[in-house]
Amino acid sequence: MKTKAYKQIMFLLLSLCSWVIGYSQEQPDSLFNYLEIAARNNPTVLQRYAEYEAALQKIPQAGSLSDPELSLGVFLSPMELLGGNQLADIRLMQMFPWFGVLKNAKDEMSLMAKAKYETFRDAKLQVFYDVQRTWYELNKVKQNIHVSEKNIELLRTIERLAIVRFKTGPSANSSAPASKSTPQASTPGSSSGSSGMNSMGGNAGSASSQAAAPMPGNPMGSSSGGSGLSDVYRIQIEIGDLQNNIELLKNQLNTSAAQFNSYLNRPQDAIVTVPDTLKSENFEPSLLAISDSISSNNPMLGMLQFEQKSLEARKQMVTKMSYPMVGLGLNYSLINKNAMSTLPMNGKDMVMPMVTATLPIYRKKYKAMRDEVDFLKSANAQTYNVSANSLQTEYYQAMQLYQDAQRRIKLYEGQYQLASKSLGIMFKSFSSSGTSLTDILRVRQQTLDYEYRQVEAVADYNTSVAWLKRLMAFKQIQ
Repeated sequence: MKTKAYKQIMFLLLSLCSWVIGYSQEQPDSLFNYLEIAARNNPTVLQRYAEYEAALQKIPQAGSLSDPELSLGVFLSPMELLGGNQLADIRLMQMFPWFGVLKNAKDEMSLMAKAKYETFRDAKLQVFYDVQRTWYELNKVKQNIHVSEKNIELLRTIERLAIVRFKTGPSANSSAPASKSTPQASTPGSSSGSSGMNSMGGNAGSASSQAAAPMPGNPMGSSSGGSGLSDVYRIQIEIGDLQNNIELLKNQLNTSAAQFNSYLNRPQDAIVTVPDTLKSENFEPSLLAISDSISSNNPMLGMLQFEQKSLEARKQMVTKMSYPMVGLGLNYSLINKNAMSTLPMNGKDMVMPMVTATLPIYRKKYKAMRDEVDFLKSANAQTYNVSANSLQTEYYQAMQLYQDAQRRIKLYEGQYQLASKSLGIMFKSFSSSGTSLTDILRVRQQTLDYEYRQVEAVADYNTSVAWLKRLMAFKQIQ
């Protein structure tokens, strides 16, 4: 029994290890893992964090007293006194600012460090947004390439059909009367990859109908053969355009991948794995919650608030700097004995406590320092208003993209289902020779177009979600 239990435990451990290994192999290709890499390696994020650490080091500097002053004077010839000969004079002095100046200085530097931390947070959120935006752009380009390749396959199918009709001559024309009445319907396209599809739906369909219809007064159909050959050439032109478009999209994919790697501080040619399918993010907060979160959590507004508080602390510090500074010190005189003196203090060293104070009688500079802080506070308040208004504008733009993408996802999902059902019906009708092949290919083209539009709408939706999370300072990675 113990051996059997031991085997079961070992089997469970091996299964767990294999699952962890498999998960670790899949994890590097996930967006979450790329965000972690960007948080650790992005140069802008590291720069802002280093600036924050440097700002922290200013706090103990601002809260420390000025260095004490030590002076030493030596008499080359001893100075004769009644109580002996003075050989040297040693003085130590420490200046103390007015009460509260050091505390206000520490508060100012502490608040400035917090402002620096908010800039670090803002840089990290911006990098997260850039990574996600570029990631979804890679998804769109990859899907565009996939749809364009499917379009080429459709065009080659039409090309083979046109070649067969061209070779069969007038016999094909008499067997395909339905193509003559085929309407030239152009399908909407939303990308460069579907441009060939649109022209395919119009030009290729009309070209096939021309090839299938004999010229009046010419029963042999001699000009129909020329029209069929022209259709083949037109289809080949469309295929060439789509092939060139695919190469352009591949170059765009490489450029976007290089930009993506730059955010991660990786080599430009590092492999970026993009999934074949893209799912919508689960994100449905209330509009009021988003607006409130932007006002309370956005790091740019937080930075300006900390700067305003630091200016308040500086004004208090400047006000107290206009009061006298007090210095405490000690003066030590080294005295040697004088053989001619009979005084009891002969040869005894002298110790003298000292007090000094500054006299801040030039008041204009202190008033100017206070006025300077007031102007800086006013400028900071205006900057806060500008930033708040800009964030609200971005919020409405992001919400517009969010709502528009939601609407398009539902629309194109329904359109794709209708096109797929229509295609299935036309396939059944085609078996009984009731539907033109050109019509079937055109409806198939619509399904491919809606397939890409669905991916584009999902990518725009996820981009808008990432945009809103960036404005809300949503913590995706701690």
